[in-house]
Amino acid sequence: MALPEPATRRSASGLRGLLLAAAVVIAAPRACTPAHAADAVVVLPWGDGLVALAHALAGLTGPVLAAVVAALIARIAGPLRLLVTDALVERLVRNATDYALNAVAGTVRGRTLTVTLGSAVIARAVQRALDEAPAWLVRAAGDGPGIAAKVFRALPLEADATAANTLHAALDRVPGSAPRRPRT
Repeated sequence: MALPEPATRRSASGLRGLLLAAAVVIAAPRACTPAHAADAVVVLPWGDGLVALAHALAGLTGPVLAAVVAALIARIAGPLRLLVTDALVERLVRNATDYALNAVAGTVRGRTLTVTLGSAVIARAVQRALDEAPAWLVRAAGDGPGIAAKVFRALPLEADATAANTLHAALDRVPGSAPRRPRT
């Protein structure tokens, strides 16, 4: 036994709702338009918005700018430290050499030095640098042997002067300065 299907009725309220929605869509723009739209002046407070935007951007750019500055300082600090240290080492060597040239009898600035005078000047310059310079600067210069090598290169020595007969002899005179000699 089959049951009869109920007849489908369209609801009148559904059709009314659809018509009402269509009327609102059509009539809404006309209802929202001012009566004197051609004469109306619309004022937008753009200054307040601009100030708010500037405050927001300042809040964002402050930390970003600080991070950029910190990164630049970190990137420059290493080479700058090396440059300053090298300049201080060169100044130490120059001052110690000038002192030694004045302290060793028989030396004249600008004249060629003999092997014995050159060795004495190097020894006196190294001793002066070790006694007067800060420990970190002496380490940066290469300790006694490094300072001696730099002084050796800066002095006007005669042609017979070599590292073996001048530099190593000078290092043997300086107490606490072990010479760096190649092992044979």
